[in-house]
Formats: sequence, C-alpha cells, structure tokens
Amino acid sequence: MPEDSIEHINFEEINDLAISKPLVSHIYTADPSAHVFNGKIYIYPSHDIDAGIPFNDNGDHFGMEDYHVFSMEDISSKAVDNGIALHVNDVPWAEKQMWAPDAACKNGKYYLYFPAKNTNGIFQLGVAISDSPVGPFVPEKEAIKGSYSIDPAVFEDEDGRHYIYFGGIWGGQLQKYRNNIYDENNQEPKANEKALGPIVARLREDMLEFDEEVKEIKILDENGNEILAGDNDRRFFEASWVHKYNGKYYFSYSTGDTHFICYGIGDNPYGPFTYQGRILNPVVGWTSHHSICEVEGEWYLFYHDSSLSKGITHLRSMKVTKIDYLEDGSIITIDPYGIRRLID
Repeated sequence: MPEDSIEHINFEEINDLAISKPLVSHIYTADPSAHVFNGKIYIYPSHDIDAGIPFNDNGDHFGMEDYHVFSMEDISSKAVDNGIALHVNDVPWAEKQMWAPDAACKNGKYYLYFPAKNTNGIFQLGVAISDSPVGPFVPEKEAIKGSYSIDPAVFEDEDGRHYIYFGGIWGGQLQKYRNNIYDENNQEPKANEKALGPIVARLREDMLEFDEEVKEIKILDENGNEILAGDNDRRFFEASWVHKYNGKYYFSYSTGDTHFICYGIGDNPYGPFTYQGRILNPVVGWTSHHSICEVEGEWYLFYHDSSLSKGITHLRSMKVTKIDYLEDGSIITIDPYGIRRLID
C-alpha cells in the first residue's frame, strides 16, 4: 500500500484479517527467498533496519547492513534465527545497502547471492560461500563479473544447471543499462516503448561467475507482443523468481509502483514468458517481494508486508501462505487480507 495511504489504515483490523502472521517479530525481515535443503526449510531474507534516511524513489531508506538465515523444521514450525550470516563490513567490494538475497546449494556447498552498492554507488551482485546453509558465509573478494542491478534469484533446473535472474528499475538502476552497459543518462523507456526486462545468465559450474553473457528476458502479453513500459499493472519492476510446475517455467515478479506480484509462463529458463495474471494483491507497505517454494508436495508463497511496523515501508515482516493451482496450471490470486480494500 502506498506510503501516503498509511494514515487511513486500521492496522488492528488488517492484522486480524491477514491470512498469515509474521514468521518472526524480534527483527524486521523482507524479501524472503525460501528453499528446502536436506528436508528442511531455509529462508534468506533482507534484514530491515531504521537507518534514519528519508523516504525517496531511489530506496535510500532501505539501508540494510547484514543477512540472517532462518530455518524451519516444517511449514508450521517456528522460524529459528541462526544469527548473522554475512555483514557488509565483511565484503571487500561492497559499501552499503545489502538488499534482497538468494541462495543455492551444489555439491555440499552453499552459495549466498546478494546485491550491494560498491564505492561508486553502483549496484552489483556478489557471492559468498559456506559449508552450512545458515552460514557464516565467506564472500568472494570481487563482485561477480558482468553483474549489475539488484534482486538475484537462482533457479536449479532438473538437469542440475543453475540460472541467476536479476534486475530492478528506479533504485535498482536497471534503467541505466542498455546492452549491459551503464550510462547515467539512460532513463526508463517511454510509456509506448517496450518495457525493460529482467536479466538472466547461466551460472558457471563453480557457481561463482556467469557462464555466458547476460540476456534480457521478454515478458509477452496475450497477443505475443512485449509488454510496454506504460503498462504499470503488468510490466516488470523488480523481484525476479522462477519455479517449475508440471514441466513449465513460471517467472514471477513485482510491478513495483502498482504493488502486484505477477507471473508469466514459458517453455525454457530464458523465456520468453507469457503474462498470466497476479499471484498476490497489494500488501501494506510500498514494496512487494516474494519467493515460491515446494514443501512436501505443496507449494507456498513467501512474501512480506509492513503491518507489524504499522505501515513503515522499510520495516517489513516475512510471511508465508499456500499457493493453489487450477487444472490449467494457472495460480489463484491471493488476497493477503481476505478483503479487496485496505482503505476505509
């Protein structure tokens, strides 16, 4: 819900109506990336703090400094905080803003992928390694070559290959790039031009670098045309995620300023993905960011909202709710509060 609507929200009523409660309340957590490793659920969220920075469209008020990893024995058990897994001060190339991360496992090693701003104020992606899914993680000394922007998400296909997806406009700086080259003068496309797409690359066997030049993903409308930049209810903004269901690839993402989690379906991990609809309606708080994880044969949406902090958009809390599919593979839209209107 947009920042200027906070004063109109009855938070006691919203919390009563919410379809799920915060998984933890002792710290603020957002952007939860969930995985099942060795039969146990692990969640890799951002750790929100109040950095004392005023709200702006660049997201400077999201001043996160470290990551905590949470574990759950099953979907209904308590989420356990395993402490600090990585701090910005431990990353040689990073200066600030440890935004939404993700993790992957290969050959008994665990890899934490994260964005941060370097000393030039430019977002890049980094990777850190551990022998344990909860860390601590030891970062590589340099950012991943050819990486940029924010919100890394890693998908492991059935053949064991891993793909990383990333990108976000506005504060995520994706609009500054064309053909993978940064130019401060670049801006978002005009409303009648093709929207900027998220970025994908296959990861190298060692999981530390890209194995190819990164590519832009196309998100298509029902007529096979690329979605336009002015189509704010459907165009990509940030928060890439990929999962596979019944042989199809589902690419889901946030529309940012219209606050939806939407998805498209494709036949391979590079897309194109044809828009299908919304997974999640708007939550309290400006941002919406999610992951989708299969747990014991059921599918779950991990997401966040700002209801615990009473609408402070940079102090969020991660939640989880079940996903339901129709026979044609479409996802039933989730209303996070069981109602269609949040404002009195």
